[in-house]
Amino acid sequence: MRDERLDRLADLLLNYSLKLKKGDLFEINGAVPAKPLIKALQKRAHAIGAVPFVKLTDDEISRLFFGFIDPQNPEASRPAIEAQLEWETKYWDHMVAHVDIGVDENDAELSAVDTTAMTYYRNLRRPLRDKIIDERRWVYLHWPTKADAQKAGMCYDDFFEFFLNAALVDYEQMGRDMRPLVELMEKTDMVRLVGPGTDLTFSIKDIPVVPCNGELNIPDGEVYTAPVRDSANGVVQYNTPAMRYGKRFDNPRLVFKNGHIDEASCDGDIAGFNEMLDADEGARYLGEFAIGVNNAVTKSIGNTLYDEKIGGSFHLTPGCAYADAFNGNKSQLHLDIVCIQTLAFGGGEIWFDGKLIRKDGVFTVDALKGLNPKA
Repeated sequence: MRDERLDRLADLLLNYSLKLKKGDLFEINGAVPAKPLIKALQKRAHAIGAVPFVKLTDDEISRLFFGFIDPQNPEASRPAIEAQLEWETKYWDHMVAHVDIGVDENDAELSAVDTTAMTYYRNLRRPLRDKIIDERRWVYLHWPTKADAQKAGMCYDDFFEFFLNAALVDYEQMGRDMRPLVELMEKTDMVRLVGPGTDLTFSIKDIPVVPCNGELNIPDGEVYTAPVRDSANGVVQYNTPAMRYGKRFDNPRLVFKNGHIDEASCDGDIAGFNEMLDADEGARYLGEFAIGVNNAVTKSIGNTLYDEKIGGSFHLTPGCAYADAFNGNKSQLHLDIVCIQTLAFGGGEIWFDGKLIRKDGVFTVDALKGLNPKA
């Protein structure tokens, strides 16, 4: 049976997030399991008068694509990659926006790809990636699969309901509730994060602050900025996994000195974790600090898009900074890692310029209490 909530979701994505109008050309990028949403998006686009171009993707096919890059001699593949990028660049000259639908049937599918090959390709594609992110309207959504449900320890029907509840919140009200937090962060110099295994300080002085209430991600619910590049000192112990290129690193721990990650550890593959952070110079500096405020998401499900929105969480991101909250750090890596500070996960505190603003996941400042879970 067709779920009418998908029509609401399609309307949210095209009208609220992308603000499409008649005649706009845009891309819908997704995999076959997301066909119910892709169809709803196409129908809604036709009603608007916008023109959708659908690109179907598949991680198995992508894995085989990377196989043609020889890790011992990646330069041999440059002519073919540059030919592909030339065509893609011309294509994107005509697109005004895109809906990017992530689908994980097997989130370890790309783990078989050699890191050198992956890094080489991503570095060549980076100028086009930056153009798409910085110069086009976009929104990213993760479609729920049975693999996601299994990873979250839920049956699929319950997980699908969780997805829709998290995705279809009142983003206009969320934006109004975020405003005092944005204003406070804009006036803040020093941030201190405290919790089990964590005591970290850094400055966010003069770095722009960006509220995220449904325009770039669905589900959404975070306010982000970036630490001043050389300002972080101390240690952060995360309590959710770092996920990248199909690989999972549990309980990551980072030690900072003057902004640089001097030590990085995790449960299991410490060498692999450090190899990822050695992708380039910027990968060992922070590019984002964000506070999660979507109270429909209460625990980690092992998917960054959901986890970074958890009400009562924060995330600190090694790698590149976004253009709209730029701290000077550039990298091909952007690794969001989340720490949940609710009591159920050990608690913790956030301090701004010596004043406690959130304790155990609950905002303590009157102006921010609209962001707390409703009783």
